[in-house]
Amino acid sequence: MKTFTLEEANELLLEIKPKLSSLSRLYSAINDYRHGSRAAASSSHFGGGMTGGSDYVNKLFTVGQLTTEITELGIELKDYSRGLIDFPSIRNGRTVYLCWELADEDEIGWWHEIDDGFAGRQPL
Repeated sequence: MKTFTLEEANELLLEIKPKLSSLSRLYSAINDYRHGSRAAASSSHFGGGMTGGSDYVNKLFTVGQLTTEITELGIELKDYSRGLIDFPSIRNGRTVYLCWELADEDEIGWWHEIDDGFAGRQPL
């Protein structure tokens, strides 16, 4: 597992922010297709298909690409719609997460234990 210093993680935010913004928009748009995709799946033995099917598939593909780009950097994506990510880091000799959310944070100011999640966030 790759680990990040606070400085390294904050530097990566410049690259990650636009990707997370795109993911958030795409995830919202994909959600609009959910009903149609379920209906198409349930009628697939009749040939399937749905209005906007190509756009839906393209959005899913792009989500996959962006997710791969982020995770290949060693960053853990926790919530697509909120742009919530964790950077594995070493704090006091143990692995923790530096936690950041797209909506309201300019730089990383929080951390949490591996098992605590967002609810266990503590200020740096």
